[in-house]
Amino acid sequence: MSKLSTQEIVNLSKEYTFFSWSVQGQVNPIPVEKAEGIYFWDTDGKRYIDFSSQLMNTNIGHQHPKVVKAIQDQAAKLCFVHPGNTTDVRAKLGKRLAEVTPGNLKKTFFALGGAEANENAIKIARFYTGRHKILAQYRSYHGATHGSIALTGDYRRLAVEPTMPGGVHFLNPHCYRCPFGQKKESCKRECILHLEEVIQYEGPDKIAAIIMEGVVGSNGIIVPPDDYWPRVREICDKYGILLISDEVMSGWGRTGEWFAVDNWNVVPDIITTAKGITSGYAPLGAVIVSDKIAEFFEDKYLYAGLTYNGHALSCAAALATIDVYEEDNLIENAKKLGNYLGECLEDIKSRHPSVGDVRCIGLFSTIELVADRDTKEIMPTSIMAEVGKVLRQNGLFTFIMANNMGSMVFVVPPLCITKEQLDEGLAIVEKALEVADKQVK
Repeated sequence: MSKLSTQEIVNLSKEYTFFSWSVQGQVNPIPVEKAEGIYFWDTDGKRYIDFSSQLMNTNIGHQHPKVVKAIQDQAAKLCFVHPGNTTDVRAKLGKRLAEVTPGNLKKTFFALGGAEANENAIKIARFYTGRHKILAQYRSYHGATHGSIALTGDYRRLAVEPTMPGGVHFLNPHCYRCPFGQKKESCKRECILHLEEVIQYEGPDKIAAIIMEGVVGSNGIIVPPDDYWPRVREICDKYGILLISDEVMSGWGRTGEWFAVDNWNVVPDIITTAKGITSGYAPLGAVIVSDKIAEFFEDKYLYAGLTYNGHALSCAAALATIDVYEEDNLIENAKKLGNYLGECLEDIKSRHPSVGDVRCIGLFSTIELVADRDTKEIMPTSIMAEVGKVLRQNGLFTFIMANNMGSMVFVVPPLCITKEQLDEGLAIVEKALEVADKQVK
């Protein structure tokens, strides 16, 4: 087949394929030709700084030779076996996951992505507890499949209701937009009291699990107060409820620790993850459970299965990716540069009236734009579209949120980024913010 032109790639993609979370006639995809490190290039040779690690998953950067070689070597050796059989890479990866996850988390059920991981976590929690309700936060995203979208709290759930029964939502600890009307200096953690009240209304003996993102991701990088996760852990222990940490986006060094819950020394009963486990080089999700849950299924049937459970190519990619995190000191870099990024964002906030809030933990951050700082009025979608245009024109790609949850520009670069590269990207962000500043009342 002859090589397609840039416009042919775009036209054929739009005519014959669906793009997620978008009005199909309005999509404007970048046709990507190649990528390396924190950069990628379109088919016309234009370079972009990847300031969102694609979809917050290419944590180690693009085309790391060690992971590429691991996939190539595994493909030459063995691509696939029946999920009831096993391979050396599956065996090694299971052990590595037990080593890098906190506490007594031990045994892994493999899936192909975050949504599938959360689907199977729901099953496992229900089997183990004999209860059916799952509590989740309103500002959350857990995937688009039947069960995971039921746990999702944002607008994406509303469009596909009715969903799986048993999903119950509670309010987030969102300090900038506190749903309880509190300020940091007078806060009495009404968010935690609220959660326990919801538990009482729903019946503790009917709740199998509480699932939360380690740090809320695509709903605005909501970093919880330091005592929030520990106190939720205490509540779960009090009522015999399992605690599930969805580390699909916030895991794998993103916050400066292996997993976000490590920032607060909390050991959940289950971690679900995907994205950074292979940095997007191959599809893989994982449900990692405590030794007690693992023991439960030793003499009980596990009603869960996927054709591609433990896929050899994906397991090989994950093993190599974990090696890269360690050998390239990427988690340490995320923590060090995360501190620097936090300082830079506070400086940007002080100089741009359109910036209402900045939130940062490791290399997981967002800039929330407002039309009025006093009222925290959300910046209009039309202005955010203009901000996005400036970013793209100047060669920066990132995730932009513009809905009733808020208007934000995310800064979530690959963990291999340098201080100089970070400065380069932030300079482009500031150019875009000048557009928003003109709209401030």
